Amino acid sequence: MIPTIDLRIWTEGDAMRRAVLARTVDQALQSAGFLLVTGHGVDPALRAGIRSAAREFFLLPAGVKQRYAAKVGGRGWLGPGAEANGYAEGTETPPDLKESLTFATAEPFEDPRVNAEWYAPNVWPAEVPALRGLCEEYLGRMVALEKELLALLACALGLGADFFTRHMDHPTYGFNINWYPGTEIVGTPEPGQFRIGPHTDFGTVTVLDRQAGKGGLQVYTDTGGWQDAPYDPAAFTVNIGDLLARWTGDRWRSGRHRVLPPPVDAPAEELISLVYFGECTPGTLVESLPAPVGRVAYPPVDSHVYLREKLDSITVE
Repeated sequence: MIPTIDLRIWTEGDAMRRAVLARTVDQALQSAGFLLVTGHGVDPALRAGIRSAAREFFLLPAGVKQRYAAKVGGRGWLGPGAEANGYAEGTETPPDLKESLTFATAEPFEDPRVNAEWYAPNVWPAEVPALRGLCEEYLGRMVALEKELLALLACALGLGADFFTRHMDHPTYGFNINWYPGTEIVGTPEPGQFRIGPHTDFGTVTVLDRQAGKGGLQVYTDTGGWQDAPYDPAAFTVNIGDLLARWTGDRWRSGRHRVLPPPVDAPAEELISLVYFGECTPGTLVESLPAPVGRVAYPPVDSHVYLREKLDSITVE
């Protein structure tokens, strides 16, 4: 079961209500690794504005979009066939049926070696000038929301509220606007081909603003297998990524998920998702919490060595 939590209970509630909320979060993240989060205060008009501006870009001729082409993990446009997310878990699938605009942290790092690998200026399409201001406002809200969520998650484990956020003084992050067009754009899906293949995310928490669709998000649980993810237009879908799962010693699940291909009975269906991937400050050592919180003692891992390996793994050569 994926519960809906009201973040206002965390930010405004009394100690008893906050404690109940923390228990609900802990239980949910042990089973599926997903939550629906309302009370986040992010204006739906902002999200709609980003979708509208991004769609203008995605509908441009391929030759125009190619000017902004990027590699996986970079900044710019990821065209058709660039990624196969199933590769990250060892599932061989054809390339994902999507295009993406990708952005990341706007602040360079002091260490030139970190800058060389993890920083580059964001690339904003000149053809859609409104996109930059909308995305920068949204990303400011996402950074603040991520820290609030991580404070809640730390308390759900009985830890100090800054247990995770103290590793976020200058984090990297990723932001993808994913366009899932219909079959008139992508063609008929190959056997085993998805809009996004089955995978887990790589970082700390992912904050997803999605649209409902027949070819939409599915979540995997041991008890129910693949099931359509619950949808609330007012809520963000939040899931745990690999780094946070390792940090908790697999107490919490890194939420396995996929996005279905365009449905046979609605082949023209078009969806756009806004996906914020939370990460750590480069060089963070992620060490599994001991029992009774943790259940598996993973070897310590450098957060960004791990992230680079995963990003490389989903790149279609």
